[in-house]
Amino acid sequence: MKNFTIYLVILVFLFVSKVLGQETFESRAKQIANKIEKITKEEKETLKQEIEAVNVQLSEGKITQEQADKRKRELAEARAVIIEEKVTLAQNELNDLVQQKVDGKIKEDSSKVYMIRWKSNRHDKDSIHGEKRTTSQFVFAMGLNNTMIDGKLQDSNYRFMGSHFYEWGFTYNSRLMKNDNLLHAKYGLSLMYNNIRPTDNRSFVVNGDQTNLVENPVHLTESRFRNVYLVAPVHLEFDFTKAGENNGKKYFKTHKSFRFGVGGYAGINVKSKQILKFEEDDLKYKTTIKGDYNVNNFIYGLSSYIGYRELSLYFKYDLNPIFQDNLTKENNVSLGLRLDLN
Repeated sequence: MKNFTIYLVILVFLFVSKVLGQETFESRAKQIANKIEKITKEEKETLKQEIEAVNVQLSEGKITQEQADKRKRELAEARAVIIEEKVTLAQNELNDLVQQKVDGKIKEDSSKVYMIRWKSNRHDKDSIHGEKRTTSQFVFAMGLNNTMIDGKLQDSNYRFMGSHFYEWGFTYNSRLMKNDNLLHAKYGLSLMYNNIRPTDNRSFVVNGDQTNLVENPVHLTESRFRNVYLVAPVHLEFDFTKAGENNGKKYFKTHKSFRFGVGGYAGINVKSKQILKFEEDDLKYKTTIKGDYNVNNFIYGLSSYIGYRELSLYFKYDLNPIFQDNLTKENNVSLGLRLDLN
């Protein structure tokens, strides 16, 4: 919950900074976002090379198709863990930036200097940016998370406000028509974290091919179940930003007006774990239990967002259930805020 609160503060500050025109905080946050995007791109390229090496071994008959698929899955999971570890360092920089803002260490004078420098270069950057058919964005999203069974929200099984999701990654945004700015293809790579917190002192227990939610014999101060996925989201985006004109030449910008996107995502499960906290004899204990919990190895679903400029309301729904063979099929559902930073 502490990390969730930190990310919420970051999101609020970014939004407020944009509205009030205080560009210093935003520009520094964007620098960190660019660093995270660079990490993700580099690791993705490394993964691509590793998979190509596996394909070469397969074509030469050194390994079977089954061995190749297994190796590719292991490489993707290992690379996702490396990305998560590297990005944690950048997230710490974001935390420090938020704390500086809270403590008032980002001075007003320096804010004006940064704003003047940023605005003096903005016209040229926008002109160049507007001529590009494809741009890239860092994406961060967070909000409420829960499950649905037969179309009914399971807010009695999982804490409504305590269960949350967050997602970060990068996307490419390609304008589909040469002389019109309405339609864009938006695609990329993200890490998605889905958390649910059971109610009534319950936790998950694996019984064969069934994963059941049962009452824990120990009084828990926290029970949380987390799944981490590496996904490839694809959206068709409608951007209502009007075209600009410079020296009689039309150019296009993105994320300057209302927009909405519809699409979906698909990916693999990277990690599943359960976090349990309890107190005994005035001592506090925390147990983290990692395992597969019969969770589906693959994930796919539908998603949509609607908003203004960088900030959007974001909805996503998993079409396949969380657990592979459970008699009761639970599908993850999320609603929150999404930030797309150019």
